[in-house]
Amino acid sequence: MRLMHGTAPLSVAALLWAAQLGAQQVPDTTSARPDTAQTAPVPARVATYMNIGFTALVDAGWSTEKNVPSLQLGDHDPRVRGFTIPNTELTLDGAVDPYFKGFANFVFKLDEGGETGVELEEAFLLTTSLPANLQLKLGQFFAEFGRQNPQHPHSWAFVDQPLVLNRMFGPEGLRSQGMRLSWLAPTPFYTEAMVGIMNSVGGTAFSFQSDESPAIHGGVAPDPEVGSPGDMLIVPRIASSFELTETQTLLFGLSGALGPNNSGPSASTRVFGVDAYYKWKPAAAQQGFPFVSLQVEGLSRRYEAAERESAEDAAIVLPRETLRDRGWYGQVLYGIRPRIVAGLRAEVVSGDEASFASELRADRFRLSPNMTWYPTEFSKIRLQYNYDDRKSVGTDHSVWMQFEFLLGAHASHKF
Repeated sequence: MRLMHGTAPLSVAALLWAAQLGAQQVPDTTSARPDTAQTAPVPARVATYMNIGFTALVDAGWSTEKNVPSLQLGDHDPRVRGFTIPNTELTLDGAVDPYFKGFANFVFKLDEGGETGVELEEAFLLTTSLPANLQLKLGQFFAEFGRQNPQHPHSWAFVDQPLVLNRMFGPEGLRSQGMRLSWLAPTPFYTEAMVGIMNSVGGTAFSFQSDESPAIHGGVAPDPEVGSPGDMLIVPRIASSFELTETQTLLFGLSGALGPNNSGPSASTRVFGVDAYYKWKPAAAQQGFPFVSLQVEGLSRRYEAAERESAEDAAIVLPRETLRDRGWYGQVLYGIRPRIVAGLRAEVVSGDEASFASELRADRFRLSPNMTWYPTEFSKIRLQYNYDDRKSVGTDHSVWMQFEFLLGAHASHKF
């Protein structure tokens, strides 16, 4: 078994054994003692708990494109004609003490050659008792940019990652190590403002100081380093929701991601996004059905590429320039009847011309209808068709089936 990101050998059984060990009740050692040496009271530990869940996705299908990874660029997308296991996830969450909750996600997946990879996707603490409606998150986590980037693959409404998120944040989405502070505003409607401060290096900081960034700007990238606070990645977001009527809800958000890139000295990247979500559900809905939801996200990127040597020929010097990319996706879901949902997604990405022609910045269009059946809340079967149009490459057709099952508990997801 090949392990990713330098992790040590690990098994599901070992992780489950460790989780069960950690879930045992810790004795209360803070009760009063006969002596009076203790100068300050220590809060008794609350009853501990740990939820353990396991989710698995299995994809099967066929595409007119033989090289499926060139078409499906997401790390958790279908990888081959035939069968793919793009994501299996062991999830742990629970109460640490009266002040913190803890969350962790371990991902196991198979690549195109059937080799197993393991990665620590998320591991973070979340405060539960800060004053003034404040909350702090600390550890490794998905940046709260837009609606889909923070979501795990099993909660996606479609088989694959939207093209615009892949364009801006790479195959695995935007996540890194850092902290996020949020504030729930005292308004009559829900409004939350937050800002994340994160490391800007690594493969999951794709548009910033990532090892993969030369594929964007075409040059040789120097080794990234954190020399000052300005080398960090800043991710601000504000989101609000409104109850339009008893049956209609609207959510709206603005996001940003700003930080250095490693094309050269004093080069930076700025990504901005806007997202909206609308849902209609009748007052007499049964099990949440029927319903109609609409989700839209638009993103733009301003990538400052410094003067740099070409990665293909050191004798060629690429000029300093600004690379601009943009894209959007819109998806509508119709809950026809309990546990049957029809969906349609349209998406477009494009990039301005530059001195280096990158396949990662080429114009693309995709249209994806799908149908999903949930036998229960613990399983899912999905059928999806993709029509892909890649500029200067041509059109392709793909059909994918996706199967999901859930064991144990799993943390709830945002509405």
